[in-house]
Amino acid sequence: MTSVTASGSAPAPEARTRKSVTGTRKAVAALFLLPALVLLGALVVYPIGYSLVRSFLDRSGDAFAGFDNYRALFTDDSVRTALKNTVIWVVLAPTVSTALGLIFAVLTERVRWGTAFKLVVFMPMAISMLAAGIIFRLVYDADPDKGVLNAVWVGVHDTFAESSAFPNAHPGRRSPLAPDQGGFVTTSPVHTGQSVALPLVGVAPDTMPKSSERAVRAKPEPGKVTGTAWQDFTRGKGVGTLGAVDASEQGYAGMRIEAVKGGEVVASTTAAADGTFTLPAAADGARLRLPASNFKEPYNGVEWLGPTLVTPAVIGAYVWMWAGFAMVLIGAGLASVPRELLEAARVDGAGEWQVFRRVTVPLLAPVLAVVTVTLMINVLKIFDLVFIIPPGSSEHDANVLALELYRKGFSEDQPGVASAIAVFLLLLVIPVMLFNMRRLRREVRR
Repeated sequence: MTSVTASGSAPAPEARTRKSVTGTRKAVAALFLLPALVLLGALVVYPIGYSLVRSFLDRSGDAFAGFDNYRALFTDDSVRTALKNTVIWVVLAPTVSTALGLIFAVLTERVRWGTAFKLVVFMPMAISMLAAGIIFRLVYDADPDKGVLNAVWVGVHDTFAESSAFPNAHPGRRSPLAPDQGGFVTTSPVHTGQSVALPLVGVAPDTMPKSSERAVRAKPEPGKVTGTAWQDFTRGKGVGTLGAVDASEQGYAGMRIEAVKGGEVVASTTAAADGTFTLPAAADGARLRLPASNFKEPYNGVEWLGPTLVTPAVIGAYVWMWAGFAMVLIGAGLASVPRELLEAARVDGAGEWQVFRRVTVPLLAPVLAVVTVTLMINVLKIFDLVFIIPPGSSEHDANVLALELYRKGFSEDQPGVASAIAVFLLLLVIPVMLFNMRRLRREVRR
């Protein structure tokens, strides 16, 4: 209790000890906070203030430039591309990462090995952005022999539509074939009882199909058109006879041959392993055509890092890293959801999809908002992946604001424009931060 003087009055204010709500003296609290406040001012407040001032100065920093640097944000082509890509990033990356995290969190609750799966999905978070960029630069390589994604893509494609084994094949000298719509056609009609020679060159012996065998000269057959399509090339100078089937030459196994009469295909066949083929009597008087499908270039996959797909490709690398972060946070929120509500919904006849959509997702709305807002702020600062993954030919198409800030400030020596981009990024982040703070305050009041 507070003592009272003889006159009945309380002690003078100076006699009281000033304390904070936690019982600590305010002077002591301020003393302990001083180093943090100094660091905050030096590392946050001062850079923000300097960037704001610098954004209104010219390149040299000596003259006032007004809003010229901010005007460049909407007139400079590279900055506008960066702004457009940043919008794409803010819309796609947090949405996809949060959606995948939600799906993973819900599904792994129902499997025995859910913890192991979560560990695997979360592991990319332990990798730096630099390392992840190098990994995905290799994953997205256009060469199927190097790029994992294109190797898989080409394998799937060739399973359903096998590529030609003869992309460079063409007629040699003294060949009866002439070019025709990407393929080749005989210069004169063929007739039954005739054996047609279709010599081609241009395919290295080592790249011939494994099913190819030693070429054989087809024998004439009454009422049929026969022939041989083969590689008219023998290794060694002066070895072999041009236009004739030699012992070491191989047949074009699988080569498609069509008999064309009056512009229509009247018969077709495929060459055997030794290059021989046989067409029925309907081919009499027709010209033999080797269609363009025999010579199409092999499918080499998708140019993931080309101008069209480079931004979605880099976003894919980001999702690979951050989907695990979203999954862990959403999984923690899911663990706090009352199971009685889920069971009650199932008892009332709701299916699993209805339970997920009408019960689980609404209850997880606060957690989903936290994850989405956190990823949005993170995406606005994305730099490493966009700097490392795109090749030189696609750097401009993959540009984002944070990377453009670096280039304007250091590569192009335009510190005023770089400072304007920095201030603009800050203005973009502030509304998201305010939204997050208001949401957190509402949660505290509850």
